[in-house]
Amino acid sequence: MKVNKTKLQEKSRKLRVAAIEMLYKAQSGHPGSTLSTMDILTVLFYGGVLKHHPKDPESSKRDYFILSNGHACPALYAVLADRGYFPKSELDKLRRLGSGTQGHPHRGSLPGVEISAGSLGQGLSVGIGLAHSLKLKKNPNYVFVMMSDGEQEEGSTWEAVMYAPKRKLDNLIAIVDKNNYQIDGATKEVMPNLDPLGDKYAAFGWHVQEIDGHNFNDINRALLKAKKIKKPAVIIANTVRGQGVSYMENSEHWHAGAISDEEYEQAIKELSL
Repeated sequence: MKVNKTKLQEKSRKLRVAAIEMLYKAQSGHPGSTLSTMDILTVLFYGGVLKHHPKDPESSKRDYFILSNGHACPALYAVLADRGYFPKSELDKLRRLGSGTQGHPHRGSLPGVEISAGSLGQGLSVGIGLAHSLKLKKNPNYVFVMMSDGEQEEGSTWEAVMYAPKRKLDNLIAIVDKNNYQIDGATKEVMPNLDPLGDKYAAFGWHVQEIDGHNFNDINRALLKAKKIKKPAVIIANTVRGQGVSYMENSEHWHAGAISDEEYEQAIKELSL
């Protein structure tokens, strides 16, 4: 099934603008992963893939979306606000003490935020717990877990990878934002043996798809296919750190940082073209 690519592209562009505005006002945060994950989140929340209920966020009929790489939360906040989970005015409070839009998601701070995230490598284990509980309750809904490629270096991630096939969790869909960078630099330099990542997941019994994480049709097809597979599924999405802002793209600097006035103006100009 094809999606309205033009509509999703425009939505993703506007969400990137919202995220840059948040990060600029906060003068801190993580632009690189925020921008690299945005197209995937757009397909999930606007493409009809994820069952969610903004007016009833705790609905038992919802699918779960877990942002394990919590530093990319401005992307999730922008999406949730746009979908009506909470007022958009909350976005102006990113990383402020006492605000709902903390620097890493905090369960209970805002509607739509499923888990507290910060320390990498925990999200897949939480997702497995949710997926297993849904199976026990015979609930047909899905659990989607977004992870970074850097957190694939965590031992806790691989314990979870081993466990999911044992429980035959075909309601679990993992998505790896493979933008090839982490806080210390390029993943291929920090952990040279991370690749071939897909082969590793396959060896542990997962169904693997590798896609262009900025191609809306590819993202949609992969997500829909993953929902039909009778085993845990992982989508390795090849993305660009800082996608959409030229000076941030594939830059080691823009894992995190403050955006200057000039950089903000350039980013908004490029995202408005």
